[in-house]
Amino acid sequence: MASDVSENDEAAGPGTGAPPRAGTGTTLPEAMTGRASPAKAAAGDKPVFAYIAGLPQPQRGIAEAVDALAAETLPHLQRSVKWGMAYYGVGDGWCFSCGGFASHVKLMFINGATLDPVPPVTPVGMGRATRGVELASVDDLDAAQVADWMRQIASVPGVGGKKKR
Repeated sequence: MASDVSENDEAAGPGTGAPPRAGTGTTLPEAMTGRASPAKAAAGDKPVFAYIAGLPQPQRGIAEAVDALAAETLPHLQRSVKWGMAYYGVGDGWCFSCGGFASHVKLMFINGATLDPVPPVTPVGMGRATRGVELASVDDLDAAQVADWMRQIASVPGVGGKKKR
């Protein structure tokens, strides 16, 4: 995972009016049919910002709000596009993901079954311990609760990271 964020990465973020990168599309038909988007795997802020910019509304606005909350809540936040979704982590490993689907955005916490309180949604095909929320509008985002979950999940090793000893 990239360890530093450059000024250019931040300048190209969601809400800046920067157009999506070529190849990201603006409708993401697979994402809108219930599967993850065809966005190519890539580490760093720019690919995540391009993925978010390529989502249709209202999913784009929801994903922008989640991304901004993550950046505000977690120092040294790292981003990547994996499996057609935006992934977020700090230190070693990935903590949570955010992806646009037909009628909502899925915000899923890896090892979310350990969170207090446990998020209500158990997704299909993302692991037995993954839990999260499905957001149909920005108004569905409980920023205080989600920020608390982000802090909790970032305090333990994420997927692909090293175990703490």
